[in-house]
Amino acid sequence: MGWFYLCFAGILECFWAIGLKQSEGFTKLWPSLITAALIVISLTMLSLAMKTIPVGTAYAVWAGIGAALLAAYGILFMGESASFIRIACIFFIISGVAGLKYFT
Repeated sequence: MGWFYLCFAGILECFWAIGLKQSEGFTKLWPSLITAALIVISLTMLSLAMKTIPVGTAYAVWAGIGAALLAAYGILFMGESASFIRIACIFFIISGVAGLKYFT
């Protein structure tokens, strides 16, 4: 169950990071409230995952999921560069996260 919590927390991290942008520095009420709720839920799921997954692994996987998803989101929806190097770096993040999962 810990890995489920961790993956869910990582996905929510991506959503709350997008929410940070949408809240425009917490100046818009609804995006700010939704972002704050997503932060609380994400960190709660991360803490539940850490009951069974070592802290270093859990945090690295959580951050890696968020980083890879946000980089892909930026490429797909925000017009960010889709250069070979950027795609390769996303692949390396995903490889590192998978390695932490399978070699823990």
